[in-house]
Amino acid sequence: MYAIVEIAGQQFKVEKDKYIYTHRLSGDEGSAITFDKVMLVDNSGKIALGVPTIKGATVTGKVLEHLKGDKVIIFHKKRRKGYKKKNGHRQYLSKVLIESINA
Repeated sequence: MYAIVEIAGQQFKVEKDKYIYTHRLSGDEGSAITFDKVMLVDNSGKIALGVPTIKGATVTGKVLEHLKGDKVIIFHKKRRKGYKKKNGHRQYLSKVLIESINA
């Protein structure tokens, strides 16, 4: 059984007892969180498709930890002008364990 859920503006394919990494969520570490924007649920070949979401369907999860992603390097250069600029950042993420899918 899996579902497609919109979390923080992005769509994720989630399954029970799997981990996902999303943009930083507002919940504390160890707190339960519910996602209401369920767009598709596949239950052993029976597909329920929402227009745009399925009414009454929820996905519950648990925020395990807040962390930072890998470093992303941004490098700008203009040829033959002597212009170089190097910059970078690390994205703030949340690790979420999917506990149940209710269709």
